[in-house]
Amino acid sequence: MSQTSTPAPALTTEEVSRRAADVLDRVEQAVVGKREALTMVLTAILSRGHVLLEDFPGLGKTLAARSFAQTLGLEFTRAQFTPDLLPSDLTGSFVYDQKAVEFAFRPGPLFTGLLLADEINRTPPKTQSALLEAMQEHQVTVEGQTFPLPQPFHVLATANPVEYEGTYPLPEAQLDRFLARVSFGYPSPEEEWDVLRRRVSRRTEDQRLEAVTDAAGLSAMQDAVERVPVEDDISRYCVELASATRRHRAVLVGASPRGSLALMLTARAYAVIHGRDYLTPEDVKAVAHAVLDHRISIKPELWMSDTGGAAVVTAALGQVPVPGSRTGASTVDDGDSAVQG
Repeated sequence: MSQTSTPAPALTTEEVSRRAADVLDRVEQAVVGKREALTMVLTAILSRGHVLLEDFPGLGKTLAARSFAQTLGLEFTRAQFTPDLLPSDLTGSFVYDQKAVEFAFRPGPLFTGLLLADEINRTPPKTQSALLEAMQEHQVTVEGQTFPLPQPFHVLATANPVEYEGTYPLPEAQLDRFLARVSFGYPSPEEEWDVLRRRVSRRTEDQRLEAVTDAAGLSAMQDAVERVPVEDDISRYCVELASATRRHRAVLVGASPRGSLALMLTARAYAVIHGRDYLTPEDVKAVAHAVLDHRISIKPELWMSDTGGAAVVTAALGQVPVPGSRTGASTVDDGDSAVQG
């Protein structure tokens, strides 16, 4: 029900970066050729966040989640979301114990280290809400009693962008709970051939990856990320980018303050993964699409156009002034600070 371990010693930025590289190297043994997308997933995990993996079937979403659980040494649970799934199927429920002559709580799949919420858009909003409460509060409430979830606790949810029949798309307020949204995309022909070659060499469908760390070690990595300072010009840059999305003429609802906070947190983890104990504007730019795209709602009359969250974020990145570098040089992109669309 919980992952109890001795607290790990404090880690330096170099140690976290090295350990993160080992995790990515091993996960990439299973998910071939997707280093950038895998880095974004790990960035969100090190930021103590949750990830929405939105992509077409068969592109490695489930495999990636299982691989991260193995390499991070976390207990892994998979919940297949279906239209008849109930909140108690996730949280657990009270069951009568005849031997003890009392009702005992039987925990559900939420009590784990890493939960794969497979096809989250195929279950009704009531069940989605039960999951999102656990993501936000790190606890579940059943029949008036509150039960804390294991720490660390992370959700990797998958959603299929096709086959909308019989689905319940996540509303914007619930999408906002995911720190990042990541897509893997189709592999190149060479990478796809490499997948086939590795499968033949392995001679089995199952693939087991060695653990790089454990739950306590992951918590120590997350603590090291939290100790990284953020300069005012970088945090203001995050605020200005989020604010710019709200002023785009095609936007109905832009990124909320939670979006600017997520931008700063993920940029900090991204910098640590790359071996730095400070942030640069390039770190913010690198995570901007994964963090902000899904937080933007486009006006209904533009749904059939090419305008989307990604286009709005690209416009903001191009037109919001970039803060000066750590050496004092100043770089400003062409355009006004306010996005005009």
